[in-house]
Amino acid sequence: MPRRTPLVIGHRGAPGYRPEHSRSSYDLALELGVDGVEPDIVVSSDGVLVVRHENEISGTTDIADRLEYKDRRTTKTVDGAELTGWFTEDFTWDELSTLGCRERLPALRPSSATFDDLQPVLRLRDVLDLVRDASLAQGREIGVVLEIKHATYFASLGWDIAELVDAELRAAGWAAGALPLTIESFESTVLFRLQERGIRASYIYLLEAAGRPFDLLSQQGRAALTYKQTAAPKGLDGLVGRVDGISVDKRMILAPDKLGRLGSSTVVADAHERGLRVFTWTCRPENSFLIGQFRRRGEPAAFGDWQAEWAVIRDAGIDGVFVDHPDLGVAFFGS
Repeated sequence: MPRRTPLVIGHRGAPGYRPEHSRSSYDLALELGVDGVEPDIVVSSDGVLVVRHENEISGTTDIADRLEYKDRRTTKTVDGAELTGWFTEDFTWDELSTLGCRERLPALRPSSATFDDLQPVLRLRDVLDLVRDASLAQGREIGVVLEIKHATYFASLGWDIAELVDAELRAAGWAAGALPLTIESFESTVLFRLQERGIRASYIYLLEAAGRPFDLLSQQGRAALTYKQTAAPKGLDGLVGRVDGISVDKRMILAPDKLGRLGSSTVVADAHERGLRVFTWTCRPENSFLIGQFRRRGEPAAFGDWQAEWAVIRDAGIDGVFVDHPDLGVAFFGS
């Protein structure tokens, strides 16, 4: 079966319907026909790559209710931001594997929250094996879009996350290019280290709408390029030959003004002129996530005019899109 353009990627599985990064979230995304799924990875105290959006896990697991771990609640500074809670690097994998996944946005997605505490936290290896099995069962190529989180922060704790990822991908049979693998990060330095290690994948540089990447900020201070500067033509010139593409906050394509009205952007065209692919995140239908122009009356959880917003993104010519509701994404972008 030919793969569609743009690729439709299940963002943390199918978190519009199930707690993100849970087994049922990935199972559902794969059943609904996505081209790939996106696990985020952080590190445990014993060096296991754990599938969580952040290393602070109080909002996505039942850790806060576990009395035996009450004394491990702490405050840390991660990528310049002070956070209080429970952190994966303070727990072994055996401990983390006993935690239950929870819906991160229960007020917006109460149906998903009914699955709270029913499924354990996963490792990267679990997701890699799950996707391979689904590819065989469905008779089609399904990819993994692996996002590496906080590489510089974990390096400060003594973990070389590129080394850990390299070892895991090789052990799981995902390093040689036989399976569709994409590696992405907001830190370009970890992407380059994995390239040097010979991991065969597409490499995508994640760009926020504002701020600077923490790895370059740590090395260069305020001289480091901002994400906005990197997305400009001169910044894109510097990425040619180094990465395969960029993945941008959808607001960089929609370019809304202060009133939430659609603007104009050339970021996709600029990247394509330089041979770079462009992914975008995250297409969600709820009012809470749409720019003002496309919101409808109703609660933040109500669906707005998501088709109109997604059409702007599609028509910009993107190469890949991350979605929380895979059924909507496959139907819309596959049509």
